[in-house]
Amino acid sequence: MSNTAIAKAQKPKFSVAIQTEGYKKLINNTLQDPKRAQRFVAAISSAVAVNPALQECDAGTILSCALLGESLNLSPSPQLGQYYLVPFKDNKNNRMVATFILGYKGYIQLAIRSGQYKNIDVLEIKKGELNSYNPFTGEIDINIIQDELVRETAETVGYYAYLKYLNGFEKSFYWSKDKMEQHALRYSKGYAAKKGYTHWEKNFDAMALKTMIRQLISKWGFMSIEMREAYERDTAMIDADGTVEYVDGAEIGEVVAEVNPQPPDDTPTESASEPPKGDDADSDDAEQVSMDEL
Repeated sequence: MSNTAIAKAQKPKFSVAIQTEGYKKLINNTLQDPKRAQRFVAAISSAVAVNPALQECDAGTILSCALLGESLNLSPSPQLGQYYLVPFKDNKNNRMVATFILGYKGYIQLAIRSGQYKNIDVLEIKKGELNSYNPFTGEIDINIIQDELVRETAETVGYYAYLKYLNGFEKSFYWSKDKMEQHALRYSKGYAAKKGYTHWEKNFDAMALKTMIRQLISKWGFMSIEMREAYERDTAMIDADGTVEYVDGAEIGEVVAEVNPQPPDDTPTESASEPPKGDDADSDDAEQVSMDEL
């Protein structure tokens, strides 16, 4: 039997590991509510049980990322799209780990909770909707297609993000799909190589919307304590002892990537057209891992 097979045979299932005294103490100390802790254990155990890729991950990293999501009152449900537990290969320590990946809907949820925003949104712009855009003021003139079914099937030509504070301050900006394409090619080596597994290839619009909302909030948005924590932990692998490492070029996607001990720094700060830290790219050495839903 190979060393890998032996390690797998010896590794306890997550449903067993989460019931150990050390993990139970960590959960109870973090959540401070026995009923909430019980619901959390049931929910995360069920989520891991139906995801073979997560079952291969270090239990401590699954638990730590899930506790972060729970502390932020965000749901890991793929249908809600607030945050994701994504398996990655930690080549340095020869193991699979779970990483915390914040979805664009999670960013919006945290922004709304801050109580500072009158409106915040991001959307695709379809062919024929854009009349004009002023990059200096952020003013945009669009004609939204009123028929929802027609709009859903129309070609996407760009992306628009907008926020307005309760005090009246507002900011918006637009990227064409061509510009977003160049961003993806620059920061996603897997996408540039057309490897077929990256989420840029599988769901370009979802990746583009996350890029837009990260740009908007990180440069012009109010960031609550919750928002800052979520932003700083986006793409992070968190060990049970609290150690944080950042996945090199993590994305919401079906990939396994090498963990880099340093946070990715893709962000030239001089221009709003450049992506923020750790923005949506993927590792050149990434390998595919099967996940049912994102």
